[in-house]
Amino acid sequence: MGVLGEAFENIRSYLSLASVMDVVDVAIVAFAIYKLMVLVRKSTAAQVLKGIALLVVVLALSGLFGLNVINYILTTMMQVGFIAVIIMFQPELRKILEKFGANRFNRFFMHREGDAAESGVVISQVVSACGTFSQEKTGALIVFERRVLLDDLVRTGTIINADVSTMLVKNIFFKNAALHDGAMIIRENRVLAAGCVLPNSSNTSLSRDLGTRHRAGVGVSEASDAVVVIVSEETGTISVATDGMLKRHLTTETLMALLRKELLPAEEGEDATSAVRKRVNKVVSSMRSTFVRPPKEKKESGVDKNGWKSRKKRRADKNGGEDVE
Repeated sequence: MGVLGEAFENIRSYLSLASVMDVVDVAIVAFAIYKLMVLVRKSTAAQVLKGIALLVVVLALSGLFGLNVINYILTTMMQVGFIAVIIMFQPELRKILEKFGANRFNRFFMHREGDAAESGVVISQVVSACGTFSQEKTGALIVFERRVLLDDLVRTGTIINADVSTMLVKNIFFKNAALHDGAMIIRENRVLAAGCVLPNSSNTSLSRDLGTRHRAGVGVSEASDAVVVIVSEETGTISVATDGMLKRHLTTETLMALLRKELLPAEEGEDATSAVRKRVNKVVSSMRSTFVRPPKEKKESGVDKNGWKSRKKRRADKNGGEDVE
């Protein structure tokens, strides 16, 4: 108990010296480490990190047991380990920087009236085309760009810059069309480009029955925040890829709901400001009903706080309401 008591006392003394900024500093570092671990866990870099952790353990043991040669070799390796880690984790680091550098205020400054309604129409047109593709077993790969710009992928295709319509989508992915095998990229509710080449996913846990179209869709969703719709040319199955995850065997109704959820986060097509205002008003009303007391009822004369009538009041009631002295 003495050791535990001393440990708790040390912790208490450290906490008493910590300021608010120290807590914020530790919280930011913990959040960054957590996000890094989540990102690494979803990629093949997890095995590399296990190998690095094993080398660190061996280095510590070699110093503890006096294995000088092994300790010298591992120490020399660790000196250049930082550069080696950058080289090995180049794809993961690039993905982190791309997401960190995404222009999150782009939609705020470029907001136009009717964006939500226009996005809803675009989603309906794409879902209608995908339903036809599923019935006719026509392959399709449609990318909805969000905050992360896909200019590098746009350059690999043909610029179209046209309004989204069911007929246009069908013509692009017509089996004998020149742009059929590539991907179509939609930016700000317009077809920006078609016939684009997407990077394949490096995820080895994907099902073996997935073809190049599905792997390309998952790959671009891993490298960005895009929402990718895939229609299989062999089975006609509709799939959606987001954040490196693939949802398969979707119906047109499920596809519609999923796209509206991902691309229209505000309820019922509202913009973000209206949604936030609605939630704030709801919270204020709840707080008002909780903390504001209702007006007190007017007490009847001759009745005390417990509801008992005085002798004078009882005598007056007995005499028909007249006050008798």
